[in-house]
Amino acid sequence: MPTTTARDRPRHLLDLAALPAARIDALLCRAQQFAEGAQAPAALAGVAVCTLFFEPSTRTRLSFQLAAQRLGAHVLNFDASTASTTKGETDLDTFRTLQAMGVRGFVVRHKADGAVAALAAAAQPGVAVLNAGDGRSHHPTQGLLDMLTLRQAKGEDFSRLKVVIVGDVKHSRVARSDLHALRALGCGEIRVCGPAALLPDDDTLAGCAVSHDLDTALDGVDAVMMLRLQRERMAEGLVASLDDYHRAYGLTEARLRRAAPGAIVMHPGPMNRGVEITDAVADGPQSRVLVQVANGVAVRMAVLEALLG
Repeated sequence: MPTTTARDRPRHLLDLAALPAARIDALLCRAQQFAEGAQAPAALAGVAVCTLFFEPSTRTRLSFQLAAQRLGAHVLNFDASTASTTKGETDLDTFRTLQAMGVRGFVVRHKADGAVAALAAAAQPGVAVLNAGDGRSHHPTQGLLDMLTLRQAKGEDFSRLKVVIVGDVKHSRVARSDLHALRALGCGEIRVCGPAALLPDDDTLAGCAVSHDLDTALDGVDAVMMLRLQRERMAEGLVASLDDYHRAYGLTEARLRRAAPGAIVMHPGPMNRGVEITDAVADGPQSRVLVQVANGVAVRMAVLEALLG
């Protein structure tokens, strides 16, 4: 994805589905440099970047803000709850207004599938749109930071790895982006585990080994990617109770021992402690949750630089 000429530079990052392995690898290499302390303070000097969030966020919003600031950008923070959208202004009019002010980079999060792509379609030349999560569809920078975390722990050859994604895949944009990235990078075996009601019924799981038994799914894996139970996106009744869900799909220390020695545990956050993961695992020696958070800044620096630098 990082290219040497403005003419060849991609305009937007909306998903990972069509991103070739070579571009993913280039972004991860650059992100690793940032993670190791590389500096690029003037890469976005004079560039205005707006975090345009129509949905709450902590990790994604703040890490994008920090990434843009470290690259020297002017950062504008848009909060839909206090903006003119509460007076009836459309998302598109808000976007066009900010473009008219000279904003060149938009980091957009939206609750509706496809909303970010619709704004990107209205972008003027020289304006870049980055998808910070739309509905249940895509979260490309989370997918990239997860791959960076996995690569740091297990090396660059993904063909040797067994990875399991556990939980509410049906409502998870993170899972979809992770699956695209794992396939692109040639992951040896991708397992998906969760209750039938929380697994998608489309082609999202193509090529994956699907299981409804967590103990079996954990056998010998090198990485466990736990997902948040997204109660705000699901209809009532998909899970009998939180206690039942934890008994069947909660990651405990005892269950984690079924994984390969040295297996890592990941979670995109926010975590529902005591539901999909216990405190002992979330805070334990195999957890890479806070490493993911740190890698989020590095990955978002790499993406902003590639699109706007």
